[in-house]
Amino acid sequence: MLADAARMRRLALTLLLCLLSGPVWPGAWLREKDTAFTAASVTAFQEADGTFKYKSSIYSEWGFRQRLTLGLDAEEHQDLYGHALIFARFPLADFGSSGRFAAEIGAGAHHRGLDAWALYKATLSYGKGIQTGWGGGWIAVDTALEYRTHDALIRKLDFTAGLSSGRRIDPLIQIETSYTSGRPFYWSARPSLMYRPKSGKITWVLGVERNAVQENTGIKFALWSTY
Repeated sequence: MLADAARMRRLALTLLLCLLSGPVWPGAWLREKDTAFTAASVTAFQEADGTFKYKSSIYSEWGFRQRLTLGLDAEEHQDLYGHALIFARFPLADFGSSGRFAAEIGAGAHHRGLDAWALYKATLSYGKGIQTGWGGGWIAVDTALEYRTHDALIRKLDFTAGLSSGRRIDPLIQIETSYTSGRPFYWSARPSLMYRPKSGKITWVLGVERNAVQENTGIKFALWSTY
């Protein structure tokens, strides 16, 4: 238990040292040319015996051209399994206030222990700015096909909504689902709060996660950076 707690402290410290700041527009939005966004997060779940399991992720994207965004999406589950994916995003259609569509294609690797296999992914994203009684915000829907060469075709459908009202604190909700033929349906839900300090250089995200495989609720901490 002490070893797990020490690893959690080291990982949190690493995130603090590595990131600077900023809000995110996910899915269908592209980065402006020569701008970048980075997000790092860790989610911890306490087991029945008092030990902790955690997963960590790094996400980064860069505006390579006005109509082309390149990125990295990596996730690790306590050195047991994880993936790293390089992707390219490009616009498909922009309907103004009615929303926009974009597509992503990506390739990378997935591992379990010391074994690794190729990973390919294609994503169609829809995004739309919204206005509410609490201020402006956005919604995004991402549908994807992910093929792991050692395994099977995974179908994914994700939903994200958040506010960008200009207040210090705004809500965020992320829902992820996936389905593989012959296996149980997977889901996770992460309600969070985004905190923007007065300096405007850091966005802190603190939330909880419930999913289909963990019995207990996890605690998530993330930092976002744009530059």
